Amino acid sequence: MSLSSPSADAAAVEWPDAGRRAAFEAWLAPLAGELGLDLRSLAAASADASFRRYLRVRGTRGSFIVMDAPPPQEDVRPFVNIARRIAAAGLHAPEVLAADEAHGFLLLSDLGNRLYLDALREATPVEADHLMREAIAALVKWQSQVDAGGLPDYDDALLRRELALFPQWCVQTEFGQSWSDSQQAVWQRVCDLLVGSALAQPLVAVHRDWMPRNLMIANPNPGILDFQDAVRGPVTYDIACMLRDAFISWDEERELDWAVRWWQGARGIDAMAGHAFADDFGECWRAIEWMGLQRHLKVLGIFCRLKHRDGKPKYSADLPRFFDYATRVATRYAPLKPLLPLLEPLSGQAVRAGYTF
Repeated sequence: MSLSSPSADAAAVEWPDAGRRAAFEAWLAPLAGELGLDLRSLAAASADASFRRYLRVRGTRGSFIVMDAPPPQEDVRPFVNIARRIAAAGLHAPEVLAADEAHGFLLLSDLGNRLYLDALREATPVEADHLMREAIAALVKWQSQVDAGGLPDYDDALLRRELALFPQWCVQTEFGQSWSDSQQAVWQRVCDLLVGSALAQPLVAVHRDWMPRNLMIANPNPGILDFQDAVRGPVTYDIACMLRDAFISWDEERELDWAVRWWQGARGIDAMAGHAFADDFGECWRAIEWMGLQRHLKVLGIFCRLKHRDGKPKYSADLPRFFDYATRVATRYAPLKPLLPLLEPLSGQAVRAGYTF
């Protein structure tokens, strides 16, 4: 294949500055020759809530993905590390074919363009059940076989930093409210309960965003994306992500069915040996819901931060979904009911402001 110069073809992709574009072209040029890349095909593939973006380029061996993760905002080394662990576990994730870690460029195998999220939205109930079962089976394999050694700990400090995003960005910045001393005390007690529940769980490798938007329809299914923030932490975190997602919701009967299927598989994970979860699904479900509440409060803060700090307002449209998740759990468990008076003024205001569920 005849290749034109990188500078001519990469110009079709916008760059924040000439220096980064030059570094990209210098890195990609030799790879183009090795892999038969058609640089004229370089185009945006997707972006996410971080500073990363993804470009797709065609080659004689198929298409490839380029991750553009500019330092110092992003660090590609954790992605490379976790990709190796996933491959060793026999799961399906993008293969890192080439890396310029200093500049934040990776060349990856292409898992396609069919997100689990899109497939689930279009699926019949039977098809959705099949897809969810495959994702849950892969999650059990992830938790039992992905090496968690050396990963950052999902510890007390990290859990509390995440929870602190809710009062900072959602309560204060998005809704302009300030809590009294008594309300602050209620918040701290709820945080103590949620953190205590998380820290009491068996510890495994945690993806942190195991949800349909980060899974691909692939062969074998699913393809796994966005795993660079993996940590060693609570076993229920990722199943809570999958069951109560940011962009698609299920009735509780289906949530429970899928949770039971996960629990039946997860009981065999070494980390679960001797834990109450192994014999009592009721206790496991409570832990899933409490872990989910920690995540949902965090995400409420993150979505508001994306809007106000990062200029990405589209995520805030899903605030009512997370208020619904949080309210449901706080209503169900007596120790968490004091959270309700903190949530209700915000959730009602979100609906009146025109956000949709």
